[in-house]
Amino acid sequence: MNIMVMAGTSDSSRIIKILKQSKKFNIIATTTTPHGAEIAKSAGADDFIFGGLEKDEINQVIKKKEIDILVDATHPFAIDATKNAIRSARETGIKYIRFERSKMDVPESDFIHIVYSFEEAANKTLDLVKETDKRILHLAGVSSLKYITEKIDSSRIFARVLPSPDSLKKCLDAGLKQDNIIAMQGTFSKNFNKSLMNEYNISIIITKESGKTGGSSSKINAALELGLNVVLIMRPEVLELENEKIFMDLDSLNNYFLDIYP
Repeated sequence: MNIMVMAGTSDSSRIIKILKQSKKFNIIATTTTPHGAEIAKSAGADDFIFGGLEKDEINQVIKKKEIDILVDATHPFAIDATKNAIRSARETGIKYIRFERSKMDVPESDFIHIVYSFEEAANKTLDLVKETDKRILHLAGVSSLKYITEKIDSSRIFARVLPSPDSLKKCLDAGLKQDNIIAMQGTFSKNFNKSLMNEYNISIIITKESGKTGGSSSKINAALELGLNVVLIMRPEVLELENEKIFMDLDSLNNYFLDIYP
């Protein structure tokens, strides 16, 4: 049986490892970055396809690789990827399964400012900094950086991004100086985040509600312990997921495959 795993997150590598425990499954992983492809390969994927795929391209992969099941384990904010995956599964008649990270419990605090889009995050941050010289730490992904730099002087913005050429280029294109780019890979502890915020004299952080396994809690709790404002972008709702099979923990997903394909 051929299973296509739309990967690129730490969750997806765990899913691949679980599925590879059964010799019945041939895993084809899709990722948007070379690093993601390496992670999928090390997790046990039999084959991988690199690059962001549009709906028609997903259809082609499904037909060419004779995919039976599509497991969508993309990031909670990668809504276009999820929409394309759902549409492709419906058009090709294969089974679609969504692995969705559990939402984090957002602490109650006057320092947390909840927003629902990157544009709203930029406006809220602008309100918080006003005419001061407060420094901002952007932890919401390099692709959303442009929304902030369009409204706020980039010399006051620091961004932690993946250490890839594409990420660095996007930072520079958004107007950040090299000294303001923190290129690091990984999910970091609360204490590490506190040290980083102190080192750069940060007053405000911008981050996403990426789920319990996405590192959001350690970022937010670090900021709160330092008395910093947090602009928190909540994950978008995907209406297309209604009536689709969704799993929010790995054990349930594993049991599903064991029950259906013992």
